[in-house]
Amino acid sequence: MEQQIVPGISLAPSGQATVDPSLADVLFELALALEEPTQLPVDVQHVVAAIILAARTGELETDASISSDDPSLVALLVGHVKTVFNVYGGKVGRDD
Repeated sequence: MEQQIVPGISLAPSGQATVDPSLADVLFELALALEEPTQLPVDVQHVVAAIILAARTGELETDASISSDDPSLVALLVGHVKTVFNVYGGKVGRDD
């Protein structure tokens, strides 16, 4: 059974994330917004991984709405995007 991370993003027991297509633009815009503060080549998969990490540490509630024009969300995700690159080398999918 999948666990809801935030509305539109869920995680299967296998670790596979499912993202509702309605979030595609928001996640892309967040990736662009995160490139400058992180100085990293952020893509949508990195944003999803950062959102999952933030939820797992209790920094994002399961009912939190994801918006690309939310400066506090961008600020929150900066550290988690850096973690994705520092700990996982930026590789977040099986295709990487």
